[in-house]
Amino acid sequence: MYKRYELSNGIQVITEKIPHFRSVSIGLWFRVGSVYENSSQNGLSHFIEHMLFKGTTSRSAKDIANALDAVGGQLNAFTAKECSCFYAKVIDEHLELALELLSDMVLNSTFNNGELEKEKGVILEEIAMYEDSPDDVVHELLSSKFFGSHPLGRPILGIAKNIKEYTQNGILKYYDLFYSPGNLVISIAGNFNRQDLIKLLEKYFGGWYKPGHEYIQLQFASPHNGISYKYKDIEQAHMAIGYPGVSLGDDDIYPLMVFNNIFGGGMSSRLFQRIREDNGLAYSVFSFPSSYKHGGLFTIYAGMKSEQTERVASLIADEIDSIKDTGITNNEFSMAREQLKGNYILGLESTGSRMTAIGKNQLLLGKVLSPDEIMQKIDNVTLDSVYQAVNRVFSKGYKTIAFVSREDLTVNIQDIL
Repeated sequence: MYKRYELSNGIQVITEKIPHFRSVSIGLWFRVGSVYENSSQNGLSHFIEHMLFKGTTSRSAKDIANALDAVGGQLNAFTAKECSCFYAKVIDEHLELALELLSDMVLNSTFNNGELEKEKGVILEEIAMYEDSPDDVVHELLSSKFFGSHPLGRPILGIAKNIKEYTQNGILKYYDLFYSPGNLVISIAGNFNRQDLIKLLEKYFGGWYKPGHEYIQLQFASPHNGISYKYKDIEQAHMAIGYPGVSLGDDDIYPLMVFNNIFGGGMSSRLFQRIREDNGLAYSVFSFPSSYKHGGLFTIYAGMKSEQTERVASLIADEIDSIKDTGITNNEFSMAREQLKGNYILGLESTGSRMTAIGKNQLLLGKVLSPDEIMQKIDNVTLDSVYQAVNRVFSKGYKTIAFVSREDLTVNIQDIL
């Protein structure tokens, strides 16, 4: 059962008490990410994520690292396109320590100039690491081309030129704009005493007051056609194909996930069986939907030898046509729906996954569905609703192709796809 609260300073809190667990997970969810950055700020949300671990007025970076390690807990963070999360997981008796530490990092970070300069080097290495991973590069290339000038097309890590030019003053201005009580949801899942928890939250977060945050309204992203190619001296060719997806909260999101399980979501999917198992043309081939508050993308990916590219592209096109023309069998549909239910329930068997589910949905959608409600939505998916999602993805004439390899094969495959 979820409970919602509002602290005295307006911070939203959502909790799920799970008394049979001995752990508790806490997440601080800020509505800030790469979509809220302009071109010169791109990467700043992710940079701030790093900087909150680099020292406060009372703790050094090492003290922060040691605080939860000393009690067997976990402390981490991530930045996404539409949100950033700082989270901790501890056994229930160390709940207050985790809350105090997270509060200290968010309220008292110093953004020390020396640490800032060192962290520039760390993030430049992180960008270089991604550049050395062609499957990451091809997805970033696809996103950039598909979303065009919309902020969803910007990389979360930013670009090296921006990273080198960040200043303490610029970082603090951005931090003051987005990191505020009115732009924060705290989600907590696990074993705790509700009354004690609210007292602790008021103690460590309730006294945080900043000017009201003005929510930035973004336009819904429109899909773009086109082809992008990037040269890399690598053995494989990496191909990603993007079609219009659905946004968070859209009625078609569950039918689309059922379709994805049939089409390319796992080892039993059509793409995996046809391209890898039957023909041995690729080691990795799959599809997946990406849903954001401001848009959606449906991606098909394959990694193969360059000389197999046209054959793989042709088989992908065949499977798309097959889905649209000859349809989905009742057995495929039933199996895919049960697979989705199983994956969802198994994915909730930790306090961390539950904290993530309730925090992200409260922040981005302003509501949280219970597992029973979500299972009901999956049960309500019909074959007709899956066809509706299929037609929405493949029948609008939008398609983007990204390619990373030694040689540019886009001319060969654009007509096939």
